[in-house]
Amino acid sequence: MRVPLLDLGEQYKGLAEQIRMAIDEVLASQRFILGPKVEAFEKAIAAYCDTPHAIGVSSGTDALLAVLMALEVGPGDAVITSAYSFFATAGCIARAGATPLFVDIDPTTYNLSFSALESYIDNRCKPDSHGQLRDTAGRRIRAIIPVHLFGLCCDMDPVHAISERFNLEVIEDAAQAAGAEYLTSHMGLRKAGTMGEVGCFSFYPSKNLGAAGDAGMIVCRDEKLAERLRIFRQHGMEPRYQHHFIGGNFRLDEIQAVILTVKLPHLDTWSAARRVAADFYREEFTRAGLAEKITLPAEPYRAGGLTNHHIYHQYTIRAPHRDELREHLARREIETAIYYPLGLHQQKCFAYLGYNTGDFPEAERAARETLALPIYPEISREAQRHVVNLIAEFFG
Repeated sequence: MRVPLLDLGEQYKGLAEQIRMAIDEVLASQRFILGPKVEAFEKAIAAYCDTPHAIGVSSGTDALLAVLMALEVGPGDAVITSAYSFFATAGCIARAGATPLFVDIDPTTYNLSFSALESYIDNRCKPDSHGQLRDTAGRRIRAIIPVHLFGLCCDMDPVHAISERFNLEVIEDAAQAAGAEYLTSHMGLRKAGTMGEVGCFSFYPSKNLGAAGDAGMIVCRDEKLAERLRIFRQHGMEPRYQHHFIGGNFRLDEIQAVILTVKLPHLDTWSAARRVAADFYREEFTRAGLAEKITLPAEPYRAGGLTNHHIYHQYTIRAPHRDELREHLARREIETAIYYPLGLHQQKCFAYLGYNTGDFPEAERAARETLALPIYPEISREAQRHVVNLIAEFFG
């Protein structure tokens, strides 16, 4: 039995007519960029996230880049982020002209480790005479970018404690976590992307809420920042052909907006179906006696009664002999993926930062041991059981 890592076909079948009608409406209007459909989707996302402002952009990567540019993060500045994430998290910091400062991850959640963050700030940073935090090279630390990896929110309360102590911006990379929830100590129940100054989402087709191409969104509470971001996504232009600052071409198009508008009402249902699949995997791995041989995904917020405590954008296990296991599954037509094969500090393009292998042991261990298994709302229990049985066969 072939089991794909992700199958979007079944999702599309149920929405095909509605999506086609929405696209036809855009084609008939011949308005394709930043029109009424984008505005409608922005309002829908703002309502879903319970945040005042949502700004549609061209991708999750451009969301991060636009935010950094709008906050005037640049040369001489530094931004703290996870050593284990998709490249764009750190790549955008560097593209803005700032320096990425990496911190190790929690080995159970794969998200930013608060103890590692606290240790880094206490031992490698120092406030200047104005109270501005600086690293050992004298760079001004402007922000923290926590990543909500694989659909699980980072532990945000301690991140906020650090940010408030040193007056740092919190820019949430929520690219993989649309709809995921976290119970904060100061704001109550919040969705990913709405706990910092600004949150960034990706609607890449494989995401829980996926477009038919690249698309992204920025959410924030501050009206002036929201307006600045709307100007930034159009080359810093307002009014037409008048440029107050250098922005970029970060615009969301109408076709992607209408597709996402059709899909948004189904997002929580799809995420719930992923959780059902995750629960079934856990039951089957336990039944097969594998719970002691592989590490299943952590669910640290489940006991708190949250509905979307995890949205399982990926179902990621930790396994010994990971590469051999993946080859074993591939030979039997089970698709898997490695997110991510290197820590960000190990990427060749970041060699200039001076990090070495061994600097972030948990990120490096995750890169060696983690494996994403097939998961999507429509996956059958038969397919999941087949995956588990093949993994049991490998370890048998």
